[in-house]
Amino acid sequence: MRQRIPQWLVPRAPKRPQLERLGRSLNAMGLHTVCQSARCPNLGECFGRGTATFMILGDRCTRDCRFCAVQHGQPALPDPDEPRRVAEAAAGLGLRHVVVTSVTRDDLTDGGAPQFAATVRAIRELLPGARVEVLVPDFSGDWEALQVVLAAAPDVLNHNVETVPRLYPQVRPQAEYRRSLELLRRAGETQPPLVTKSGLMVGLGESEEEVIGMLDDLRRAGVAAITIGQYLQPTRSHLPVAEYVRPERFEAYGRKARTMGFRHVMSGPLVRSSYHAADLLGAEASLER
Repeated sequence: MRQRIPQWLVPRAPKRPQLERLGRSLNAMGLHTVCQSARCPNLGECFGRGTATFMILGDRCTRDCRFCAVQHGQPALPDPDEPRRVAEAAAGLGLRHVVVTSVTRDDLTDGGAPQFAATVRAIRELLPGARVEVLVPDFSGDWEALQVVLAAAPDVLNHNVETVPRLYPQVRPQAEYRRSLELLRRAGETQPPLVTKSGLMVGLGESEEEVIGMLDDLRRAGVAAITIGQYLQPTRSHLPVAEYVRPERFEAYGRKARTMGFRHVMSGPLVRSSYHAADLLGAEASLER
């Protein structure tokens, strides 16, 4: 029997006109957003503000993580025109901070890294004043692929560890916790420096001690920004929620993360990896690791 969702997890009512208008515009351009594909609870709020996280390389993922609503299956070949369309959509929205993510493409030898790089460069060309954040997969540990993305000089490199290492076999069995940490560490050593960011979900059965241990691992890897949010079961076929974590514990996690040296922290029930992403650099001209 599914637990009743508490009041603090009820998202704001979507602004229908903006929601429908942006959705139609993106669909007409043949673009996908992780907001729609992953059934994000903040979709109404973000679309209402004219913001979205673009999802490149199609809408079919080669992995089948048990927490994620993005469809699993055989994806199509990368579309060489996709970077231009993403850049045009971002320019049309007048974005100052553009977030680009993707499905995981284990079927490609390069993991789709060139498509990320081409998209970053296309955005730079049309929106030279905008900051660009990439939320990348682990590229199966192919560090040359990671370097292809970093060579395009995004402002923020985001890669989510998602959950504590003990739960990886149940939550994301095709991923490796240490591999994700290594990706973040290598990205943080890039010159010129960029901001590294990661995100995790709680409510999957982890302990508070495990969460603190994971935060410590991320800081040791040089991660500057962290997001912590509540896991929500997208469909009955996905992992059930083990616990609805109360807001005061999210506040405690946030305080702990700040004392550990994270420069930017978002911790709350409805926080997602790209939620209010523009705020990451909004208060400061730059973030130091």
